[in-house]
Amino acid sequence: MNAKILVVDDEQAIADMVDIILRKEGFSHVDICGSVNEATKQIEKVKYDFFILDIMLPDGTGLELAERIRPTNNAPIFFLTAKVSDADILRGFMSGADDYITKPFNPLELAARVKVHSKRYNALRNVTIPEETFDYGRFQLNISAAELIIDGEKTILSGKLFHLLQLFCEHPGQVLSKEQIYEQVWGDDYYVDDNTIMVHIRKLREKIEVDPGRPALITTVRGVGYKLVKGE
Repeated sequence: MNAKILVVDDEQAIADMVDIILRKEGFSHVDICGSVNEATKQIEKVKYDFFILDIMLPDGTGLELAERIRPTNNAPIFFLTAKVSDADILRGFMSGADDYITKPFNPLELAARVKVHSKRYNALRNVTIPEETFDYGRFQLNISAAELIIDGEKTILSGKLFHLLQLFCEHPGQVLSKEQIYEQVWGDDYYVDDNTIMVHIRKLREKIEVDPGRPALITTVRGVGYKLVKGE
């Protein structure tokens, strides 16, 4: 596989294990860094297709690093960490994460998740599909180019946020339950806690709404779910 993967973890044994796992699964380009500073320099030199970040690093956090990555790169971001509180998980998603794996972890599970997210990311980038643009006044979502334009400016979305907005655009005016959203966007047949979806809805509102605190585009239907309404 040609995907370029960056692993950032200051525990050398874990970083080496992840490297071995990924190479066994066919990922031939895996770079390892042990700090935010080292990773930042590496990101300036290489356009990565996947990031696996520890949260606690010697000179900062993986959360800070994800926030630096996301504005210019919508590649999948995984957090691989021993921090497992709800607050940590939510902050990870707020920072732009696509998935979250706790230590100790099952190597086969890590490999499987990386392969699934990598496949989806490549499909989104490389598959040629007919030009399709959803125009909601303030924003336009171009599916074939995987671009979000807000007030005339291109905006980077994480893979999850892009698929979430696409789902809403494909079902305008339709109330989507949290279960439907999770199954369609996350691709799993089970449902997680409300907070995961709420965080992503909040992040999406921060992108497309004039006033995220008083959303006019993505509205909440209490007790049911969410819907996208046509802006004026």
